[in-house]
Amino acid sequence: MFIRLATKSLLDRKGSVLVSLLAMSVSIFVLLGVEHIRQQTKENFSNTVSGVDLIVGARTGSVNLLLYSVFRVGNPTNNIRWETYQKVAASSKVDWAIPISLGDSHKGYRVLGTSSDYFKYFSYGDKRLLEFQNGRVFTDLFDVVLGSEVARKLNYRIGDQLVLAHGVAATSFSLHEDRPFEVVGILSPTGTPVDQTLHVSLGGIEAIHIDWQHGVRIPNASAPIDNFDDVDLQPKSITAFMLGLKEKMGTFRVQRGINNYKGEPLLAILPGVALSELWQMMGVLERTLLLVSLLVFLAACLGVSAMLLASIRERRNEIYLLRVIGAPPRFLFFLIELEAFFITLFGVILGSLLLMVALLFSRDYLVETFGLHINVSIFTGNSIYMIALVFIASFIVAALPSCISYLRASKGLD
Repeated sequence: MFIRLATKSLLDRKGSVLVSLLAMSVSIFVLLGVEHIRQQTKENFSNTVSGVDLIVGARTGSVNLLLYSVFRVGNPTNNIRWETYQKVAASSKVDWAIPISLGDSHKGYRVLGTSSDYFKYFSYGDKRLLEFQNGRVFTDLFDVVLGSEVARKLNYRIGDQLVLAHGVAATSFSLHEDRPFEVVGILSPTGTPVDQTLHVSLGGIEAIHIDWQHGVRIPNASAPIDNFDDVDLQPKSITAFMLGLKEKMGTFRVQRGINNYKGEPLLAILPGVALSELWQMMGVLERTLLLVSLLVFLAACLGVSAMLLASIRERRNEIYLLRVIGAPPRFLFFLIELEAFFITLFGVILGSLLLMVALLFSRDYLVETFGLHINVSIFTGNSIYMIALVFIASFIVAALPSCISYLRASKGLD
């Protein structure tokens, strides 16, 4: 009877109730959406690189080293000598090493010079190795392997040829036109910066710069490509390198040894620690988004409270009849609270359904545009906790009209 009475009371005021329900649904959509995307973004962010014990570069800040070596953002303060890389990679404590050479680009996408071990050892997410959507690893000097986004956005296929540009500007007039690369592989999507990267061999990087000096091509110095078999293409320096160690327990010892290396100033960082540090720097934006969604929800709750408060005057006859048949004041209090509960309940259901449908239809767009793999299932521990807080907040804001109804009934003012 109690539930049926509350239902009929809401249906009698369906116009104002519908507006309050829509406002509540939108606020739940925004609140859960921001929280879900925040958590998914953090998870994607922390899964950018895995299985790498140390990243080594020229001495700089740990975040800066992480940004240019993993996210391809920014530039290094200095390069590392090739002899230094070889010495560290040859250590008995090192299982594998991946060299990284940056500095060139193609239509705004960064070019990564590396070795074939990159495709063998580099992993992301839960130690997932890179997979090929089409093609193979580079083997020839002028082979290039494309990230999934590069291939999709620029419409490249296996066998296509492309020209690299000197520098990392989106538009460059310093092109290596005399030595084009052939697409031999396209990687599967990863949701990481790998998707926006072109991968070539270190020898290929050296070959296209063999007649360049200080970022400018030397006039009349082009060497025939056939002669590269007789040219030493071993790099003199690289940007950074990644290490996998044989024993994880010795990670800090190896890190300390690299940081104290006498040959040149180096910095070795733990990717997980640097990722956490970088995420903390983005915490202001994260908290701001959450605050905005909370304010939207608070506005919706106040709207529900105002609607219930305004309805008390309209329901004088209803309250009078309930008092005549013996309904105690507390009955009226809980009746108002139950109505607020129903509005909140249906608002949560409708808002959650709208969010899941929106995520379902925008999932491909988020992957293609932002590299975010968003799970459609929004009911996690955090979201359930937040929904519980929503019901508590709804109970609190409905307390004012409930108390007014209770006091009027108990004083006989109805």
